[in-house]
Amino acid sequence: MTERILPAPALHTLFVSRETSNCPLLSDMITLGQSLQEFGLTDKETGVLSLDYGKRLLINAKNTDVKKITQQDIVEIVDYDPLKNIMMVIGLNDPTLETPVHWIIQKARHDVNAVLQINSTVLFERFQNTLPTTENDTSPGTLERAKDILRTLRNGKTILIKNEGIVFVGMNR
Repeated sequence: MTERILPAPALHTLFVSRETSNCPLLSDMITLGQSLQEFGLTDKETGVLSLDYGKRLLINAKNTDVKKITQQDIVEIVDYDPLKNIMMVIGLNDPTLETPVHWIIQKARHDVNAVLQINSTVLFERFQNTLPTTENDTSPGTLERAKDILRTLRNGKTILIKNEGIVFVGMNR
């Protein structure tokens, strides 16, 4: 008998409100995102920035340049159910594709309040032999990617996503 592999259900986003978030951490997130310009990241290098906010998560919206992030580019994730792949959101735009991964990391690790993911093959190649690297090639936004990252985070707070980029985790203060 052949085994069938079913595709993961598509992310279903429910907007609780189509307004910008009023979270007091927005200014911290904007400052952190804009400080990335000082590190010389190019326009080809994209990023995902998230901050834990109690039971919620602040994260940049889809197609946002985190180096030029504004309040309108940030969405607040009210809740996420990984089994049903349903997300409740406050914000003007859809959250980035990696939102489920960031949610799972921050809810699984109580010592993590901030996650910065920079998608850059240049950075991956530069640090390939010096930082812990995820074992598998995984698709963005999947449970497999979240598990692979969490497994690798046991070896450090700065890790590489195989063939894709770098992830920094830590406290935001």
